[in-house]
Amino acid sequence: LERFDGNLGRHVGPDGLPGLVAVICRGGDEHGCAIGTLGFDRPEPMRRDTIFRMASVTKVITAVATMMLIEECRLRLDDPVDDLLPELANRRVLRTIDSGLDDTVPAVRPITVRDLVTFRSGYGEVGFLSPACPLQAALAAAQLPLSSFYFPGDADTFMRRLGTLPLAAQPGTLWLYHMSAEILGVLIARASGMSLSRFFKERIFHPLGMKDTGFSVPHHNLNRMATCYAQDFVTGKAAELQEASADIYAEPPSFESGGGDRLVSTADDMLAFGRMLLNKGKLGSERLLSRLSVE
Repeated sequence: LERFDGNLGRHVGPDGLPGLVAVICRGGDEHGCAIGTLGFDRPEPMRRDTIFRMASVTKVITAVATMMLIEECRLRLDDPVDDLLPELANRRVLRTIDSGLDDTVPAVRPITVRDLVTFRSGYGEVGFLSPACPLQAALAAAQLPLSSFYFPGDADTFMRRLGTLPLAAQPGTLWLYHMSAEILGVLIARASGMSLSRFFKERIFHPLGMKDTGFSVPHHNLNRMATCYAQDFVTGKAAELQEASADIYAEPPSFESGGGDRLVSTADDMLAFGRMLLNKGKLGSERLLSRLSVE
């Protein structure tokens, strides 16, 4: 454990991170460490309960929520999503990844829940495949994730904008990052009849005791948030990400992202979530998923 802390500490400094929090658990034994400060220009020390932006770690929480609804038969893995997401009915598919938006063929079948949870819906980060393709430009023009750091609208607006664009590939055929998780967030809300934040809180966070996890932060806890940085690709150094300043999190977002734009949490909250998965869907007396679903 001394080597564990020491090795992590080597990453903290002017050329690395301002600070970090780590928690490890094995066989019921738990060890945690907090190293450094909340930001390069902040003297406050990192603490075990420091609040961090979860980014794409949100995706695994969205996956668990989806599987909970599948267990309750409110969703089925191989059912089309058209009934709950009519914006995605009757899809057109680009003939090639570099085709114009009107150079399409019909989708051979509807998008299913399985396509979304396996990131094979046909929507995703096509910029990784062809940065200059017309579909990537259209995603950016519509301010759809990840082209925009925060989507500037609500879930219905998100679905309407996405529904105007063709798929990059036939459903079930190509893994594409990110967008399927955003669609799942809307699907969870519509299938459950409650907002994504409420479903997460009532069905996952509260049962697991994840008291500091959510899409916004109470005003009295904003000082516990670590500063968010992004790499400056010109200098190679970390630069503060102004779009993720702590005061933004004082109010709930208009779009509750299933893919990772806004969720925040702590190391201990995520430890509880991880222990639930490691224990095949159960933590203490709370069971969120069956063993088979986790497997």
